Amino acid sequence: MNDIFGQALLDYQNGNYSEDIITETNISEEDILPIPYLFRSFSEMPSIEKKALELAKGKVLDVGCGAGNHSLYLQEKGLKVTAIDTSRGAIEVCKLRGVSDTQKIDLLELRGEKFDTILLLMNGTGIFQKLEFIDKYLQHLKTLLNSNGQILIDSSDLQYMYDATEEGAILVPSDRYYGELEFVMNYKNNASEPFNWLYLDEVIFETATSNCNLHFEIMGRGENFDYLAKLTFI
Repeated sequence: MNDIFGQALLDYQNGNYSEDIITETNISEEDILPIPYLFRSFSEMPSIEKKALELAKGKVLDVGCGAGNHSLYLQEKGLKVTAIDTSRGAIEVCKLRGVSDTQKIDLLELRGEKFDTILLLMNGTGIFQKLEFIDKYLQHLKTLLNSNGQILIDSSDLQYMYDATEEGAILVPSDRYYGELEFVMNYKNNASEPFNWLYLDEVIFETATSNCNLHFEIMGRGENFDYLAKLTFI
């Protein structure tokens, strides 16, 4: 698969920034993902990201670390952070920016380590891909979590993306959950393979975590139907 995301990050890091990433989904038109935003400082982050970083403690796993913004902030606070991503370019950028412990690895392949805090931010539930895979990912995350640890993960309820009837009912697809999206990224005339990305409403997410014997707690809400959840052992 083309590492379009990683190439864009590398271009920016190396001073070759000339255009942004264009994203498109099966329910929305083209949208711009500004690459400078992927290098944002703590002061530029949304409130729920700031909240997650303030709650982070102990040994931290930063899943889908991207350019390493969260890892760098926590490192500077003195925390030990392991940053992982499936993008080779993203990991290279993290190293160039000074993230001390990085791994190019899929979350499901990471084994034999335990963490006090596991971060999954920038719609962290996206990594689950589809409803049917939530249990598999949550069960794996539990194997990486210390007994008194926490998973800090954000998502959004996409009901607002759909039309509603006069009575207020949401007109959502009948063949899939409305938060299951298919994305394509375009950058410098290159397109990624389509990939699945999951946005979860709070009710379904809490039910899924309960089924995995995890406690679900909302720690903050953003301005775009987004929220930060903390998952802990019951």
